[in-house]
Amino acid sequence: MNKNDLIAAVADSAGLTKADAAKAVDSILENITASLKKQNEVRLVGFGTFSVARRAASEGRNPRTGEKIKIPASKRPKFSAGKALKDAVNR
Repeated sequence: MNKNDLIAAVADSAGLTKADAAKAVDSILENITASLKKQNEVRLVGFGTFSVARRAASEGRNPRTGEKIKIPASKRPKFSAGKALKDAVNR
């Protein structure tokens, strides 16, 4: 399912126009992104938790040359599925 499929499914199940469903989906994604940018978790009970994980700086190697390179510290989005979502997938 891609974003357009999700919008169509939301429009159909909620009885909305596709334009209104697109606004709703976009708003949800924008708000999750904004919250993660502020280092806040987004907890959707029964669905899961979006959070920010930190990666420490490390050393790596260029696979072509074998040269050592420094990999800078970074942050990445992380999602942990909730119990209800895990149960629904495993049925």
